[in-house]
Amino acid sequence: MSQLLVRGGRALAGEVTIQGAKNSVLPILAATILARGQVVLRGCPALRDVDASVRILQSLGCEARWEADTLAVDTTALNSCGISDILMREMRSSAIFLGAILARCGRADISYPGGCELGPRPIDLHLSGLRDLGTEIREEGGFLHCTAPRLTGRELVLSLPSVGATENLMLAACGAEGVTVISNAAREPEIVDLQEFLNACGADVAGAGTSSVTIRGRRPMHGCEYRCMPDRIVTATYLCAAASAGGEIFLRGARECHLATVTAALRQAGCTIDSDGTGISCLCRQRLRAVRPVRTAPYPGFPTDAQAVLMAALLRSRGATVFEENIFENRYRHVDELIRMGAEIRVAGRVAVVTGVETLSGAAVRCTDLRGGAALCVAALAAEGETRIFETGHIDRGYQDIAGDLRALGAAASRTE
Repeated sequence: MSQLLVRGGRALAGEVTIQGAKNSVLPILAATILARGQVVLRGCPALRDVDASVRILQSLGCEARWEADTLAVDTTALNSCGISDILMREMRSSAIFLGAILARCGRADISYPGGCELGPRPIDLHLSGLRDLGTEIREEGGFLHCTAPRLTGRELVLSLPSVGATENLMLAACGAEGVTVISNAAREPEIVDLQEFLNACGADVAGAGTSSVTIRGRRPMHGCEYRCMPDRIVTATYLCAAASAGGEIFLRGARECHLATVTAALRQAGCTIDSDGTGISCLCRQRLRAVRPVRTAPYPGFPTDAQAVLMAALLRSRGATVFEENIFENRYRHVDELIRMGAEIRVAGRVAVVTGVETLSGAAVRCTDLRGGAALCVAALAAEGETRIFETGHIDRGYQDIAGDLRALGAAASRTE
């Protein structure tokens, strides 16, 4: 079992290059199924979830090989349309393969996906949209048996702007006859990245980043070379790390336009943040201040994935900050672990109130989920003494080398087995 050891009390100083975005790479890997040929993804992060996606592709008969931070995928020899229950359970994003397999094969057999336990995250919107495109879906024993000999484009109206449903329907619509319009689509930057990748492969997709995405289907698609966008949640994590520990850092490749609500909150707290075409710098020399209520919301609102790390950064702030979680029900599972370190946090339903304390103390804590684990690292940087963080497999799903990155930024952080 691996663990992270973080010794707090050191101001940060240094620079790291932000890894490719996990939440962009995963749907792009599913989209490679539509491109009959080789796709070369540059800047691809080596993560547990990426590895799970690669194994899904290989189970379908595709080829995949790594060379440094470049992943080459060739789906020419795809010879299966089913994904095993074991592979589906490894991550929530495995559901995104459904639309791509249907578009290419006309049928698909999968089980329900797994992932972090953050409360109900049904794929009903995915299935409803696929049915509207002409898919027949039979649910039996936890498996979905889907057939779609002829997908037909039409207008799809989502009842809420689901990122996963928007991406899945974009992929399926690439194989549909005619034009598909997804209304009330999610607007996240990762969806824009997916659109740019699909178009680089020959698709005709427009409108990503707005609430209406248009796909003109049945275009011949081919392989390409592509570089994924930088990970905005990893960026938010390291900005919060600097806010927590104090100091000055530079995050090369980061784009502030992707996380303006996070940087706005950190500026309220007292950080100095500047950005240009090369990255983002963050300077924090004084104890932070509490900020206005933080309410998570679909993009361009405050990202739910950044809620935990900002909370951790504010544990020693002056005053109290209110957090309201509006995306997932169980997004405060990290709170009990932060309290072990001396944090003062009260939770009532979807609301958490963080009252700043003078000091935090290192403790033995465990990761409850991906972003909660990152929050423990952020808090540990401000704690007195050493913090031992267990069950780090959650962190490995989204951070390529969090201990190495924190060391590059001046922290005393290491990983042991």
